[in-house]
Amino acid sequence: MGKIVAGIGSSHVPSIGRAYDQKKQADPAWQPLFDGYEPVKRWLAEEVKADVVILVYNDHGTEFFLDRYPTFALGVADSYEVADEGYGKRPLPDFPGDAAFSEHLANHLVADEFDLTLCQEMALDHGFLTAMPLLWDHDDTAWPVKVVPLLVNVIQHPLPTGQRCFKLGEAIRRAVEAYPEDTRVVVVGTGGLSHQLNGERFGHINEEWDKQWLQRIQDEPRELAALSHKEVMTAAGAEGGEVIMWFVMRGAMTERVEEVHRFYYAPMTTGIGLLALNNSD
Repeated sequence: MGKIVAGIGSSHVPSIGRAYDQKKQADPAWQPLFDGYEPVKRWLAEEVKADVVILVYNDHGTEFFLDRYPTFALGVADSYEVADEGYGKRPLPDFPGDAAFSEHLANHLVADEFDLTLCQEMALDHGFLTAMPLLWDHDDTAWPVKVVPLLVNVIQHPLPTGQRCFKLGEAIRRAVEAYPEDTRVVVVGTGGLSHQLNGERFGHINEEWDKQWLQRIQDEPRELAALSHKEVMTAAGAEGGEVIMWFVMRGAMTERVEEVHRFYYAPMTTGIGLLALNNSD
């Protein structure tokens, strides 16, 4: 049967991708960030050895726009293209999908009363692309894992609640465990941490809240998921509200988890966080 073997929470920031592509890994401003991901990359390659990655992200007006933005959308394709966000495609290989596994997820999640938009074509922007090369090595043509993109609306209100995202994660765990083939699955929740890119609070970062988030999502995720959007955005900034996507990852894990690695970096306009978790139940 399928098994969820790791949960990862990671920020997604377009400038990280540009720095990666320009090979700034040794630049003094960027090296701490890239070094912070290396322990998790080694752990995923040497110990976790996933077959499939379910990566939870939001599209930033590339594939979906305000005239049609689904609450939840699931990729069910055999492959996914790297999107052009206006400055050319990043030099990354396209991503292999797993249509059979995605179809299984879709059937189980809809039966579990989650209404999904199913996408046989999806171009993936930085919401998806930021974390992947930081967590998995690749060559010019291939990735070592198959992917299932799962989009969550954190752009246009009304947004799904943190509790709804947590329940979606729980439903994903049930669906994965019902998969008949031996498949090792990693769930990655992306977004945040604190940041605001508009208005009087432009540049807002709340380091104390971010660090509490990294601990509380491990120890008391249900209480954290009960926070309202207003409470989260007041503390973390308007765009910081996208952290609800981490709840999909956390809901997919067991009640008790073990921290493998934690990293936090905040020299820019976004509090950048990374959290790697094992199931301990």
